Amino acid sequence: MRRPIKSGYAPVHGLEMYYELHGEGRPLVLLHGAFTTIEGWGPVLTALAETRQVVAVEQQGHGHTADIDRPLAYEQMAADTAALLDHLKIRDADIFGFSDGGTVGLGLAIRRPDLVRKLAVLGAGTGKLREVMDPESWREYQGLPADFAPRAMKARYDRVAPDPDHWPVLVQKLKDLGRDFAGYSDAEVRGIQASTLIMMGDRDAIRVEHAVEMLRTIPHARLAVFPGADHFLILTDPRQVIAPLLAFLGSDEPPAARKM
Repeated sequence: MRRPIKSGYAPVHGLEMYYELHGEGRPLVLLHGAFTTIEGWGPVLTALAETRQVVAVEQQGHGHTADIDRPLAYEQMAADTAALLDHLKIRDADIFGFSDGGTVGLGLAIRRPDLVRKLAVLGAGTGKLREVMDPESWREYQGLPADFAPRAMKARYDRVAPDPDHWPVLVQKLKDLGRDFAGYSDAEVRGIQASTLIMMGDRDAIRVEHAVEMLRTIPHARLAVFPGADHFLILTDPRQVIAPLLAFLGSDEPPAARKM
């Protein structure tokens, strides 16, 4: 992964929120998934920074950004991201969110449409997670033990976290996040005006049926389903994701034509 042109911390809503800027061009904000860091984007960030100014962030309790005494919530993370973009004086950016980051991106498009030109999400939903996830994935998620610590994720966290011993707290907060999220309302989802690309593996943790429902509800949306792919396609074969993502971001088609 290339070195950032700039990095720093932005004071937002009681956080010192870490960010990095990579490359040059139209801003593209990367919103990571649960347990991950900017380092976890790996070749995805490198490829995108060839033609874009990538704004990579780390949410509350993730990576360099220390946790504070409040629960994790998608709406709050969207508000934190908006405040960071305000701090950086960035408007009309493109957004790409993976998993939890996709749900944060959807919240950003709902609440701060002035910040979002195009929105791409991978493996993310708009509704209550217990309803939009397949039952087995939901049981596994809510059954994560306190010592859950995949080697790659935990190693990246340990390298940069202000307090590596805080990991079990993050595990519990992320489980609570999924349990407590009430979902965005139909009116909120119908109100998204950004051109939106919904990406999903056909074996994703989020049910494909929900992705189709999102397609039918978000006014200017299109859907890409990857055959044989699970929730972690962005990590196992990022090239499959980068090609349609770049095609979408570079398209100037009118919104009504954007169906895949």
